[in-house]
Amino acid sequence: MLDFNTTSICFLSLSLASLSLIFVLVYSHFNHHHKNPCPQSYPLIGNLIGFLHNRHRFHDWVAELLSTSPSLTIQVNGFLGFSHGICTADPAGLEHLLRSNFSNYVKGTRFQSVLCELLGNGIFNVDGELWFAQRRISIHEFKTTSLKCFISDTVQSQLATRFIPCLSSACKNQEVVDLQDVLRRFTFDNICNVAFGVDPAWLDSKNDDQTSLSSSFVRAFDYAVEISSHRLLLPFPVVWKIKRLLNIGSEKHYKKAVRIINDYALKIILSKEQSCQNKDGMERECYQDLLSRFVHSSLDLEFHDVDEKRRFLRDIVISFILAGKDSTSTALTWFFWLIAGHPHCERLIYNELAAASPDKFPCIFSYDKLKELNYLHAALSESLRLFPPIPINSRLAMSSDTLSNGTYVRKGWFADYSAYAMGRMERLWGADCREFRPERWLDENGVFQPCDQFKFPVFHCGPRMCLGKEMAYVQMKSIAAAMMYKFEVVAVDGGGCPERIVNPPYTLSLFLKMKGGLPVRLKRREEATA
Repeated sequence: MLDFNTTSICFLSLSLASLSLIFVLVYSHFNHHHKNPCPQSYPLIGNLIGFLHNRHRFHDWVAELLSTSPSLTIQVNGFLGFSHGICTADPAGLEHLLRSNFSNYVKGTRFQSVLCELLGNGIFNVDGELWFAQRRISIHEFKTTSLKCFISDTVQSQLATRFIPCLSSACKNQEVVDLQDVLRRFTFDNICNVAFGVDPAWLDSKNDDQTSLSSSFVRAFDYAVEISSHRLLLPFPVVWKIKRLLNIGSEKHYKKAVRIINDYALKIILSKEQSCQNKDGMERECYQDLLSRFVHSSLDLEFHDVDEKRRFLRDIVISFILAGKDSTSTALTWFFWLIAGHPHCERLIYNELAAASPDKFPCIFSYDKLKELNYLHAALSESLRLFPPIPINSRLAMSSDTLSNGTYVRKGWFADYSAYAMGRMERLWGADCREFRPERWLDENGVFQPCDQFKFPVFHCGPRMCLGKEMAYVQMKSIAAAMMYKFEVVAVDGGGCPERIVNPPYTLSLFLKMKGGLPVRLKRREEATA
C-alpha cells in the first residue's frame, strides 16, 4: 500500500508489477537439482493462453503460481524477452529486498519516466539523496502531535458536515448509491485539505458544468492519474512515448492536465508563502496543513532560486495527493463489501461502537475513542490483508544479487512482490488464509496485535515504511465507525460472503478497485433494529 500515507498516504509506492506480469512467461516450478532455484519455463503460447484465460482473476492466478513454488518465488520473463525479473511472496525475500539490501533495489528509470511530469522529483518518484532529504523532513512533520490532531479534526469535521448528510439524503430517498465513488470523492476532499489546506468539495459536486478552479484541478488530476496508469500498463512503452513526442491523443490532453495541476499548486504555494511571511503566520495554526509545514521546514534548505524551491514544494504535495487519491477509498470499499457478506462481524463491530458511544456529533468518535476499537481495527486489517489497495509493488536491481531463499536476481532485473498473494499464502496465514476472520488479529483479551511488516506489507516495509500508517487507520476507522454506527449498509450484490471471496470482482489496474463499483442501500440503525 507504500512509503507513507497521510490519512491515506500509506498505501502508495505505485505498483509497476502489473506492467511486468501482463503478457509474461511465468516460471513456477523450481529444479531441486540445483543449489539455487532454477525455474523451468512453460512454452510462450501456453502462458499467453493462461493469461488470457485468467485476466479477470489475474492476481489470484499469480497467487496460485507463487504458492506452488517451494520458495514462494517465481522468475518472470517479459513479453518476447524484453525484460526479466522475479516476483515473490516470501517474507524473508521481501526483507532482503526492502531492508537488508535496500540500497540495491530502487525505483529506477522505468518508474520515474512514467511519472516524471506528474510527480517530478517528489518522494515517491526518486531514490538516493533526493529521497532521503524529503524523507528526513517528512519524518519530523509526521511525528508532530499538531498534524495528527489536524488530520483527525479534518476528517471528523467533514464527516459531520458532508459525508453523513450525503448518506442520510440517499437513505431518506431510498437511493442506491455507489459507495466506492462516494468514498473516493470524500477521501480526495480529505487529502486536499490535509495537503494544501484547501477544499475541492468534490463530494458536493455533481462534476457537471463545474468551472471553479478547484473543480478544474480535480478533473485534471483525475485524468493525469488515469493516463499515468495506462502508461504503466502498456506492454510497449514506446507507444506512449511516441504519442508524447508528437503531442497527439491522450498525451496531448495529459500535458494540458499537468499544466492545470501546476498552475493550481503554484497559486496555493504563493498564498502559503505570503501568509507565512506575515506576523500572524508564525503562529502554530499557520502550519497545520502539510504544504504550510513544508514551507516552514524548507527555510533551512538551500535552493538555487525561488523557482526551484517552489518546484520542490509542488512535487512533495502532489505526491501526497496522488498517494491518498484512491487508496483509502479502495480499502474501505472492500471492507464494506466483506462486512456486508459477514453479518456476525457487522454485529460485533456495531456492539463495540455502541459500547464506546460517540462523544461529539451523534456518530463521530473522538481520536481517543477510536483507539479503543480493537475489533474494528482488526476487521480493517483483515480486509487489507485480503484486498491491499496496491496489490503488487516493484523495484529494480542495481547489481546482481541472491535472495536469502537462493533466488538469483541479475543486474537490471525487476524485483516485484505481491501483497495480494502474500495475504493468500497458506504457509503464512494457515489453512483459513482465504477466509475473512478478524479474530486472527486479536489476543485472548480481544486486544489488537500487529503483524510483522514483512508478512503484511500493505504499508510497505523497511526504510520506506509508511510514516502515516497510524493516520491512515484513523481516517479509515473514523469513516467506518461513523457510517456503521448510523447506518446498516446493504450491498446490492449480497457482499463478500465466503463463496465470493475466492472470486472477487476487481479490475486490473494499479489500484485494486472493485469492478462496477459497490452499489448499496442504506438503512438507519433504528429502522434496522425495529
